[in-house]
Amino acid sequence: MSRFRTAAPWLVAVLLTLALAAFQRLTGPTHPIRGRFELQGREHAYRLPRSHGGPAGLEVRVSVPPEVTGTLLWRRYPTDGDWQGLPMSPSPRGLGAEIPHQPPAGKVEYRLVLEDAGRRVMVPSGRSVVARFKGKVPAAALIPHILAMFTGMLVATRALLAAVVPGSKPAHRSVLVAAMLMAVGGLVLGPIVQRHAFGAYWTGWPLGEDLTDTKTLVAILAWLPATAFALRRRTSRVAVVIGWTVMMGIFLIPHSRWGSQLDWESHPAAVREAPSDPRQ
Repeated sequence: MSRFRTAAPWLVAVLLTLALAAFQRLTGPTHPIRGRFELQGREHAYRLPRSHGGPAGLEVRVSVPPEVTGTLLWRRYPTDGDWQGLPMSPSPRGLGAEIPHQPPAGKVEYRLVLEDAGRRVMVPSGRSVVARFKGKVPAAALIPHILAMFTGMLVATRALLAAVVPGSKPAHRSVLVAAMLMAVGGLVLGPIVQRHAFGAYWTGWPLGEDLTDTKTLVAILAWLPATAFALRRRTSRVAVVIGWTVMMGIFLIPHSRWGSQLDWESHPAAVREAPSDPRQ
């Protein structure tokens, strides 16, 4: 029974942290868009990417019968430029085309026009898909960053349970460990990842409007009062509860929403614009 009482808070903390992480991932603006469309009297599923890292172009593919042809329409985002048309080529992995590589933080919007026997289908049927390009982030920087941030969330959740559950062990050690992990993950490794991905170490407040950087800073500041008590080997239940609530509320904001975005006016060497495609 004593072992269960010791392990139970950690189990609750793990489950809660995983649930928050899954919610953030599934609702984020870089998560692929999924849906279905009807063609030849059958439904087909699609999965369209909204993020791309590395030097290559963004490959977009959809699984359709071999007799179906298609065109990928794209343009830089946000602009009112004309749409570029790329013919989609068949392969064992489906019908696809590749949007040319763009500078880090550059966004494009795209949509697919699929045709068969005179029938034309737009995918997706509503708004076009917005995708952001980024530089290649080394695994040596990205993996420690992710581990530090989510382990920090886990330990902070454990500190919350220790602070609010009667008879629990003092929470000050967990508060300090969470603060250290968040500082290393968010203020050291985070800027390194940002530099590789978008060419700048910090683009949040007060230097810019990147929400990912800004929310990391707010979360760490919200945890500071609890950290100050913990440094004196004390636990403030109010400080831990408020700090955790603000921190988790901040992290529930989908990752990369209102993130780094290239100003296309600062990159005049745009891809040659083609005439507007009437299929838009």
